[in-house]
Amino acid sequence: MRKADLVARIAEKTDIAKVDVLLTLETFFKEVKESIAEGENVYVRGFGSFIAKKRARKVGRNIKANKAIEIPEHYIPAFKPAKIFVDKVKTNLKVEGETKKKKK
Repeated sequence: MRKADLVARIAEKTDIAKVDVLLTLETFFKEVKESIAEGENVYVRGFGSFIAKKRARKVGRNIKANKAIEIPEHYIPAFKPAKIFVDKVKTNLKVEGETKKKKK
């Protein structure tokens, strides 16, 4: 599903104009990005948490030059789904070979 598909579904289910849904969605994404960049995590109950994860310093390798390079510690954005979200996915999707259930 793409962002346009998501906007269309939300607009259809809520009878809100697509432009308004898109604006709201874009504002949500912008606020999450800004909060994470400022070091503040975003928690959405029943959905999950948008967090900044710390990656430790490590030694990597430049394959072309065949040299070891040091990668300093840094933060990356991450998403941790809520337990209720994980459980819903586990019950609706089957493992290898079994058909996927599609619920609406």
